[in-house]
Amino acid sequence: MTTTYNHKPLVGWKLWLAALKPPMYSVAIMPIVLGSAIAFEQTNQFNSQIFWLFITSAIFILAWLNISNDVFDAETGIDLNKAESIVNITGKKGLVFSISNLLLAVGIVEIVAISLLQQDITVLALVLLCCILGYSYQGPPFRLGYQGLGEIICFITFGPLAIAAAYYSQTKDYSTVSLAASVIIGINTSIILFCSHFHQVKDDLAAGKLSPIVRLGTAKGAQIVGIFSVSLYLLPIIYILLNLFPLYSLLIFASFPFAYQLVAHVHQNHAQPERVRNSKYIAVKLHFFSNSFLALGFLLTQFLKQS
Repeated sequence: MTTTYNHKPLVGWKLWLAALKPPMYSVAIMPIVLGSAIAFEQTNQFNSQIFWLFITSAIFILAWLNISNDVFDAETGIDLNKAESIVNITGKKGLVFSISNLLLAVGIVEIVAISLLQQDITVLALVLLCCILGYSYQGPPFRLGYQGLGEIICFITFGPLAIAAAYYSQTKDYSTVSLAASVIIGINTSIILFCSHFHQVKDDLAAGKLSPIVRLGTAKGAQIVGIFSVSLYLLPIIYILLNLFPLYSLLIFASFPFAYQLVAHVHQNHAQPERVRNSKYIAVKLHFFSNSFLALGFLLTQFLKQS
């Protein structure tokens, strides 16, 4: 079985890499990194045991989400022409679904461990809410992603909820600063999902999936990518002026080349499925580096306080 990615057929281990999407796991990791960095800057607290429990749990839970979504998409037929679907590769939908649920169980057990360490169920409640929203994206009977609501779900789950859980896991408290940061990472994560629709308009239409790109068209979609990419850099400036963010949060601008690359690529190729399909991977790079530099800004601020 082969598929076309940047005009090169994927076979063997490359096909499995495309199916498992390892770069996408930064989507799960970065909210915890950023939320913990903000907690450290504000409280000088850092619990490494809870941090690593949360990181590994997030990886397991995102694996559940990605793999179960392949199962749900196989049921609607939208992935009929998608060779990098794990269901299409294995031909064993039931087994794939069972494995995804096992991954979810492992992830939740780790979150339960955090709650036991804290003697507080808040983090567990927030993560369970994330899981419910994640299921509603593709899972029956909701399938809210088919109504074009995926980006909103993505924003809430990987933005405010994930950052709140990460911050609370370190401090057992909430923060206006972390809420402000959650808007940035929420937008950033939604850009990835938004970009994933450009190359599959025909398949989405055939399956009745009204993604934002189906509703708006690829040209307007490209403009939206530009607007939201720019917002990633305007918001930190606004937050600094409001005395919410430290000055070193401007380190996020070190990721600007990736934003420029993404916007230029989508603008030039939005109507060419085979050329634009890798835009989501550029968006993943933008997500990883922008949030890494933002977290670094908070860490540097605390380190300089101590020096």
